[in-house]
Amino acid sequence: MQTLERPATNGRVSSVVLESPRRRPRWWIIGAALLLVAAIVVSVIVVRAQAGAVEYVTVPVQSGSLAQTVTASGTLNPQNTISVGTQVSGTISEIDADFNAHVKKGQVLAKIDPTTFQAALDSARASLAQSEAQAQASNATASGGPSSVAAAQAQAQAQADAVRAAQATAAASNTAIATAQANVTKAQSALALAQQTVARDRQLLAQGYIAQSQVDTDQSSEVAAQTALEAAQTAVTQAQAQSKASAAQVAQATSQQAASSAQTGVSSASAASESAVHDANVAAIGMQQAQVTTAQANLDHTIITSPVDGTVISRVVSIGQTVAASLQTPTLFTIAQNLEKMELDLSVGEPDIGRVAPGDAVSFTVLAYPNRVFTANVAQVRQNPTTVSNVVTYTVVVYVDNKDGALRPGMTANATVKVAHVDNATIIPLAAFSYTPPAGSIARRPRAQNGQNGGGQNRQSGAAQSNNGGSPWGATSASSGGAVTAGSFGRIFVQRGGKLVPVPVKVGLVGDTQASVTPLRGTLDENDMVVTGDNRSSKGASSTNTRNLLGGGQRFGGGGPRGGGG
Repeated sequence: MQTLERPATNGRVSSVVLESPRRRPRWWIIGAALLLVAAIVVSVIVVRAQAGAVEYVTVPVQSGSLAQTVTASGTLNPQNTISVGTQVSGTISEIDADFNAHVKKGQVLAKIDPTTFQAALDSARASLAQSEAQAQASNATASGGPSSVAAAQAQAQAQADAVRAAQATAAASNTAIATAQANVTKAQSALALAQQTVARDRQLLAQGYIAQSQVDTDQSSEVAAQTALEAAQTAVTQAQAQSKASAAQVAQATSQQAASSAQTGVSSASAASESAVHDANVAAIGMQQAQVTTAQANLDHTIITSPVDGTVISRVVSIGQTVAASLQTPTLFTIAQNLEKMELDLSVGEPDIGRVAPGDAVSFTVLAYPNRVFTANVAQVRQNPTTVSNVVTYTVVVYVDNKDGALRPGMTANATVKVAHVDNATIIPLAAFSYTPPAGSIARRPRAQNGQNGGGQNRQSGAAQSNNGGSPWGATSASSGGAVTAGSFGRIFVQRGGKLVPVPVKVGLVGDTQASVTPLRGTLDENDMVVTGDNRSSKGASSTNTRNLLGGGQRFGGGGPRGGGG
């Protein structure tokens, strides 16, 4: 016994007497331990029994068509879209076409206020008229220039003739002077002879040798000689005077000739100047005509017309809006030439573009018609890459018929491109390549089919077993970490008579979830069940996945990393 004291509420101390506990028997602990051991043993037995019963997930072999595909998305647009702009700036004064309007080539779409352009045209025309009038006046002036030049040239020629005549007269005067001087010399000689004769006659007369008449005759001859000398001297004086007059006439004619030549030069320069003025006026006419043409073209461009027959799919201007065409032509309307011919531009990634070629079949859907599949063919694979965030894509162009008008510009399409196709193929799921049976699940290794020697196969399987963690079947390409690709070799397992039979195969076309194969030994038919898993993993998930893989028959999916060429 034990006494415990504690204070009371009234200030006193109360005492509590505690009794010692009674001892109970321990047999129940032993019973609980035995029950726990029994439960553990039963659980182990049940688990081992369940582990010994392997249940396989199988799917039947299919025979049919298989396609290898590439998926991509893109945008629908008309095959030929024309952006209609304006070449002049101004204010929109009239809108004659709206969205969805069907227009013809040359039909008016809009008009720009033509006031300033009409004024510019009127000004250019007035300048042209002024230039034409100036050209006419300068032409008249320039036409008289050659006449003035000809007259000046004729006057200069006449003066040249006068100079030559004066020079001839001067030469004749010089000749006359020489002749007169010769006559003076002759007269002087005659006079001297006459004087000598008269002097001799006087002496002879004094001596009485001659008669007086002879003396008189000789004296008359002397007087005549004196007169002839004076006349010759006078002729010399006259000839000299005439020579001086001729020299003055030559100088005057030469001066007049120089003046006439100068006048000819002035006339020629004046004519050339007048001709140049006329040519400048004619050139000004050409410039003014060009300005008139430009002003007329600008005025014509205020009327915006459709360049083709088509449908207006976009209008970005309104009445009163000002458009500027200084640096870049603004787009006013967008016209689709033919909405019955659409173009689908797909963005295909770099890993898949090598398998896409012109002519490949394309099927696609759009959000507006989720239950309708449109079909077309690849028209072009463009070489120009597009890189966004280090992801390289290429544009694949697909031409689509749209006679019913269901497809509209700008729709987003999810497309599947059939890059390879095989018919009458033996098709199995890709999951069959990655399945490996558990070690010890089968007591005996299967013999070779169709009487073929199975020793090599068994030896191969045994060698593979040592590299596969004790599995008697070896490793497939997928289980070894390799991808299932066209042309590769693998091994699948078929359940026949409750046992697994390995079938080596060569892979043909590879889709996204299935592959076509060719058995290397034995056969595969639609009665065979291909093993894709067992109850070691999630049985329900395996069954569900298998049904999803094969339940839909032929599938068109994107070629992922397992894709290969057909």
